[in-house]
Amino acid sequence: MKQKRWLINILMICLIPVAIIPGIRSSFIAEASVPLPQQPEMPDTIALPPLSYSIGARKDSILLPFWPDKKKDFSVLQSFFTGLDSLRAGKDTVLTIVHLGDSHIQAGYYSGKVMRLLQEEFGNAGRGWIAPFKLSKTNEPDDYYISSAVKEWVAGRCIQKIRKSPVGIGGIGIQSVSPSINLDVIIAPNNGAGYSFNQAVIYRGDKSMPMLPAGSLKDSVDTFRASSPAAPGIIADTFRISFQTDTLQLHSTRRKPGTDQLLPASSFKNIYYGFNLTNGHSGILYHSIGVNGSMYVNYTDETYVRQLALLKPSLLIISLGTNETFGRRFNSEEFSSQAEAFISLIKTYIPNTAILLTTPPECYKRVYVNKKRTYVRNASTQFAAKALVNVALRENIACWDLFAATGGKNSYSKWYKEHLMGRDRIHFTKEGYREQGTLLYRALMQTYNEWKSRNENIGEKKDGE
Repeated sequence: MKQKRWLINILMICLIPVAIIPGIRSSFIAEASVPLPQQPEMPDTIALPPLSYSIGARKDSILLPFWPDKKKDFSVLQSFFTGLDSLRAGKDTVLTIVHLGDSHIQAGYYSGKVMRLLQEEFGNAGRGWIAPFKLSKTNEPDDYYISSAVKEWVAGRCIQKIRKSPVGIGGIGIQSVSPSINLDVIIAPNNGAGYSFNQAVIYRGDKSMPMLPAGSLKDSVDTFRASSPAAPGIIADTFRISFQTDTLQLHSTRRKPGTDQLLPASSFKNIYYGFNLTNGHSGILYHSIGVNGSMYVNYTDETYVRQLALLKPSLLIISLGTNETFGRRFNSEEFSSQAEAFISLIKTYIPNTAILLTTPPECYKRVYVNKKRTYVRNASTQFAAKALVNVALRENIACWDLFAATGGKNSYSKWYKEHLMGRDRIHFTKEGYREQGTLLYRALMQTYNEWKSRNENIGEKKDGE
């Protein structure tokens, strides 16, 4: 009985606030239904991936021109950053980047790392530009193969004083007198994962034999042959496949269009430049174009730049300058004028493209002392880096100082000790190039984050007016 009374008393105590003061309950419910004040949202930023090595100054921002009040002028990258915003908003669009350079780019590890990171964040629109490097007897990136049964290829490169063959968008060209030519495009099963394609555009000489699909997929491919050059000396034919594939086999034809007549092999000048592979998805399309030994002067050609314009880049990254520093008498003013001459052509023929210069990293230089080979610091890379930074400021374009980001003066020894440089002390290992790719991506995204934050602040000020 006592236990029952005790329980009843406890129950009454619990009910008193509701029974005696009914307003308390309704007041509590009303307060609970009022939304809590929202915390101000943080800027919509991109997370920066970590670096694998503790080398360098880790300068994560792009160098931009300044307004008179010393504020950064983001307008030089405005169109590119706006394109990134569109992709993040889910718009069905493709944002094209061209990364142009020398042997540091031809290897594919440096630019390939930037490509992968950007596509992971903003979407993958395809592998982009691929060139027949192995058929021209030089090294090829490891995520694709271009092969042929034809062995008698003559290779032209933009670095040749007298070119053995015309060169196209990729700075190379391969030429053959064979009356029957095949080209097989294969995405490497491991290194090329994620780069299946359903469209391939082949760029060939305007007098070369056209190609038709061959092999098991030929009935699944629609061919659209161009009737006129897309740019001086270049025909661009398109192959559309009804599904995603990792392989495309092509074979030349001498058949006169619309007839069964075979034209003589001697009437053709068979030159092929490369392919553009896409998958039909929205995202980043990243074209990596590099030629061993190339310099600014090798690309400074009106015909070449008009061909490059076919890719319609939103952003052109230019990574040149290393080879110029190995001249006997490096001259900063001469080097600067060479860079400015190329930039002038870009502004003329691809005017809506944002330009980003990168400076060369420090490296060694091979010399002989008492007839013995030894390596010393290539001091000219420091002068080339400074010259390019100044060129960017004069030309009102963006610049990323790779020389400073990798550690600046005397940094080459640290990279070499970490086994991130090759035996020649000029090129880097796969890991070294990929680390530089991460550095460039971080710099791009840090600058993008700054641009986003600045735009949000401007928007808040306008709302408060």
